[in-house]
Amino acid sequence: MSLETRDSELFSPNHFSWELQDGIATITLNRPEKKNPLTFESYAELTETFRKLIYVDDIHAVIITGAGGNFCSGGDVHEIIGPLTKMDMKGLLAFTRMTGELIKAIRACPQPVISAVDGICVGAGAALAMASDLRLGTPHAKVAFLFVRVGLAGCDMGACAMLPRIIGQGRASELLFTGRSMSAEEGEKWGFFNALHPAVGLMQEAQNLAKRLVSGPTFAHGMTKTMLNQEWNMGLEQAIEAEAQAQAICMQTNDFERAYKAFLAKESPIFQGD
Repeated sequence: MSLETRDSELFSPNHFSWELQDGIATITLNRPEKKNPLTFESYAELTETFRKLIYVDDIHAVIITGAGGNFCSGGDVHEIIGPLTKMDMKGLLAFTRMTGELIKAIRACPQPVISAVDGICVGAGAALAMASDLRLGTPHAKVAFLFVRVGLAGCDMGACAMLPRIIGQGRASELLFTGRSMSAEEGEKWGFFNALHPAVGLMQEAQNLAKRLVSGPTFAHGMTKTMLNQEWNMGLEQAIEAEAQAQAICMQTNDFERAYKAFLAKESPIFQGD
């Protein structure tokens, strides 16, 4: 089976838009009339999509964005929030575990994931951006972990673990306790956004960043992401040893040899991800 056939069979979502070009997959949350909320179905389909990305070798970067000038307004009030108020504890726990599976799937896929955030990015949408490896925003981006504003705790979809690592404990605590919006300027200053760009050029900048990653040693990028995940729970000595083993594996790749030969020839290496 060819890679093209396999990709066609693996990725045919019904609840968001999917585009694959030059090794870059673009996921667009596409319910602009409601600011792109998530539903039970889109949660499940997104999770399955990121799980499948482990098994393809011609997709090397992923961009997540939203249609219509907004990223994601979180869980749909009528299709998710309403039904949740009628569930028993077993059903509620199944739901909260399911939302967490999406975050774990994003972190577990080997491809770097870039969120391109414009406008509203709140609740589960903020968690999606948080779980991404890189985040680009616009001056109009508003990010809020607003769970407290609907009577819930800020500890949702890994926020209490991940957000402090991105922006610091004190800043994360404020956002999670108050549910207030983090402005785009704050997000860039605090390190949540890697950069801000005008809305008209956001997707082009995301594509440029993705292309830069795709042109690099993609096997090594996957190793970097793996170690960024695994070293959260390691002491320094464990981390240094784990990185030694990971780097030794990368030194066996053809890309490493290509880089050496290109250096000798005073040329730029052309990486192929093997």
